[in-house]
Parts: sequence; C-alpha cells; structure tokens
Amino acid sequence: MNFNKNGKSQTNSVSFRAKKDEVLWMNAPFSVIRAMITPEKVGFYNKLDNTYFEGDFSYLSKLLGTELDFKKVQNLLLGDAIFDLKNGSYTASVNDDTYILQPKKQQLLFEIFFLIDPSLFKVKSQQISQPKELRHLQIDYLSHQEVEKQILPENIKVIAVEGNEETIINLEFKSVTLNEDLRFPFKIPSGFKKIELE
Repeated sequence: MNFNKNGKSQTNSVSFRAKKDEVLWMNAPFSVIRAMITPEKVGFYNKLDNTYFEGDFSYLSKLLGTELDFKKVQNLLLGDAIFDLKNGSYTASVNDDTYILQPKKQQLLFEIFFLIDPSLFKVKSQQISQPKELRHLQIDYLSHQEVEKQILPENIKVIAVEGNEETIINLEFKSVTLNEDLRFPFKIPSGFKKIELE
C-alpha cells in the first residue's frame, strides 16, 4: 500500500483480512499500524506516534471526500460499484472498449460515473464528483486477478481531491487466499492519544 498526500509519500506492506459484510482488518508489519472496520465503527491505532481513532465513518469520509459506510468501503476494496447499481436507472454507452454507466438523472449535489470492463464485467473505474464542494473521488482498478474462480482486484488506485489537496492511495493485492478461518485481533494500547476530527 502506498499513501501519498500533498507530496508526502509512505509505503507499507499490509496484511488485509475480510469477512464479507462483517469486518475489514489491516495490519502493518510488527503491528505498528492496525485498523478494523465494521458496519458500526472505524478504528485504528498507530504505534509510530501513539495515536488512535475510534468512531464512525466520518474520518474515512473526510479522507476520501465523500460519504462512506461499511458497504461502500467493502465494495471499493473488492472491486464492486460503491453504489448499488440495481437501485436506480442508468444509461449505458461505449467508449474505447469500455462500457460507461451513469444515472439517467444525476444527483443534485454530486455526479457519478462507472466504467465497466466488458471482458470481465467488473468495474474498471468509478468516479464521484461534487463540483460545488470542489471534491472528486476516482477509484481505478488497473488490473484484476483470478483466485479460486473469482475475479478480484490486483491493483487499485484511489485518487481523492478536495480543493487544493490531493490524496492518492495505491493498493496492490498479493498472495490472495479465500475461505479461510481468520482472526481479527484489535485492541488499542493504553496511553495512546485519541485523534479528534476538526
């Protein structure tokens, strides 16, 4: 995982575990940074600066510049559309061997576009723009991989722009296995300082 914000870059190898619709868990080597996301809350701690966060999805929403919940974060990581495409009416067009889906009537406050790879029928890119708020979120699925007859993302690039600030997160999924028994240990160490949102 590579995280780049305002020219400052940080790269970490991270273990990622998920139990569909229940928990998303990430752990950097030596448990320096650990995060756990459930439908109810978001939590993480950072041993590098002895800080932690526990709360709702406002932290992730602020980081990526759009309202998020558990389902949307899970879909983003699994390569599915953030919004349920079954709810709503969409127009489809073709451009450069890609299907473009967009709502027949765009929302008042934001615009949504989905690019679908016709060979895999998987999301190639999804974009959410809030022009009045100067916000734009783009998630590009640069490549996919087949694991146990399932097509999953291999490389994901997340670009979040808010005003003059740009955050870029590159994720590369290696050594993917499915349907294993997993543990999701998470306990905030004592003495850590809570991060407060501004």
